[in-house]
Amino acid sequence: MAVKDRDRFSTATRIRLLGEQTAARVYRSQTKRQARRSRLTGRAALLALVLCSLVVALAYPIRQYVSQRAEIADLQQQKQQAQKRVEQLRDLKARWQDDAYAEQQIRERLHYVMPGETGFIVIDPDAAKQSRTDTGAADRPWYLNVWDGVDKSDASDQ
Repeated sequence: MAVKDRDRFSTATRIRLLGEQTAARVYRSQTKRQARRSRLTGRAALLALVLCSLVVALAYPIRQYVSQRAEIADLQQQKQQAQKRVEQLRDLKARWQDDAYAEQQIRERLHYVMPGETGFIVIDPDAAKQSRTDTGAADRPWYLNVWDGVDKSDASDQ
């Protein structure tokens, strides 16, 4: 036993034991760091997976929401335009209910005159000169002008 005790306290044995203990401590600290790194990396991967899943899960509903809001805005604008048009038509209907307005429109559009009045239609002299020089239509009977119009429209279709 004395040899064993002496061997246990020898410098070489102590250095060897110290190196083994140091190597074991370094190995344990490295495995702990690796365990911490892998655990953080696993957590980060899980967090990234959860965030990606949320983005994918919410992308379609958010897109639908945005498109529906745009559609609602378009429909509201169409509604406002339709209401404006309805108001214009109501005003026009109310005007046509007035006999004076209806009479004015009939006289203006259909060239009607009241009994005892004389109706005149004023023709622009420049336009009359231009039509005479272009086609010579004023010098011919009206039915020839009609047939010329039919021939021209028939020729333009071909």
